Amino acid sequence: MAVTRLKRKDRRNKTFAKLDVKNLKLATNIELGSRSQQSTKDQLAKNNAVLDQLTKG
Repeated sequence: MAVTRLKRKDRRNKTFAKLDVKNLKLATNIELGSRSQQSTKDQLAKNNAVLDQLTKG
């Protein structure tokens, strides 16, 4: 079976696609953004606030 040579543009796209996948895998869970912070409107946060009030009072 013959090996087909990729054109220069396709070779470049292939290597960049590999690098993109590699960077995405390395970049997970590094940045602490607003999405990782717990919302104050979250039901869990509301429950914790009620429990805090009950334990204080």
